[in-house]
Amino acid sequence: MATLFVDLFGKTLRNPVMNASGTLGYGREIDPLWSVDTLGAYVTKGLSLKPHHGNPPPRVWEEGRGMLNSIGLQNVGLKRFFAEHFPLFRKRNTPIVVNFFGFTDEEYIECAASIEPDPLIVALEINLSCPNVTKGGICMGKEARGVFSIIKRVKETTPIPVIAKLTPEVADIVEIAQAAVSAGADGITLINTMPGAAIDLGTGRMAFRGGLSGPALKPIALKAVADVSRAVPVPVIGAGGIMDHEDAIRFLMAGARAIQVGTATFIDPFAIPKILAGLAAFMDEHGLSRLSALAGATHD
Repeated sequence: MATLFVDLFGKTLRNPVMNASGTLGYGREIDPLWSVDTLGAYVTKGLSLKPHHGNPPPRVWEEGRGMLNSIGLQNVGLKRFFAEHFPLFRKRNTPIVVNFFGFTDEEYIECAASIEPDPLIVALEINLSCPNVTKGGICMGKEARGVFSIIKRVKETTPIPVIAKLTPEVADIVEIAQAAVSAGADGITLINTMPGAAIDLGTGRMAFRGGLSGPALKPIALKAVADVSRAVPVPVIGAGGIMDHEDAIRFLMAGARAIQVGTATFIDPFAIPKILAGLAAFMDEHGLSRLSALAGATHD
């Protein structure tokens, strides 16, 4: 039988499947349906140094082949997460990736410095899609120079591996990824949501603005993973429109070391267990014993 174990940042995970940040709440929400230790690693909801209220409703909008969300990074803050929610993952011996953010460079630094190393923490995933309030609200991850600067400072602050989660809203995502790696990033997550909007036909008004996720994002994400994985020497984690095990396999073939599943769980809360079962069945059917047999199998 195939083994799904994957080595990532010096740790061995039971499989390559994670949730995308913010899509499984704090873990307790999905646990009555399937145990969080089903995951290779749980990715936290984006955490800030202090609790953040997020945006007023509506926060989610269904849109054809995707979903728009405007949660606004609501979260309980680092202190409450580790006091109230982390014990579940310790009880289940489930590794976690801590997604974190700030609205200024200093908030990023202070947030990273406040996260104590723990055997269950695989890495810190830095969300670089946030607006920098000290620079006119410009997205943190849009400029290579800015990405290099913030990653370098974060790496000087923490001994924990750092993953840069990149926005696709750039001219050259390979350039941005290379800047992150040059600054010391240990991995890259590709991609975050794309900006989108919805119009209400009844009123003619712009009814919703937010980040687009789901199947419509998959071709963009796959290209980003394929391009970046060939250009940088660190692990790439694929995210964006992964709905089933066939999508997961495509991302692994494109060069992803691991994947993150998000919108699929809103459609089917059992999407992640099904993806794992399908991945194992595919490998058995094709006589593959290890995931490395799929790694980067795509060619032009």
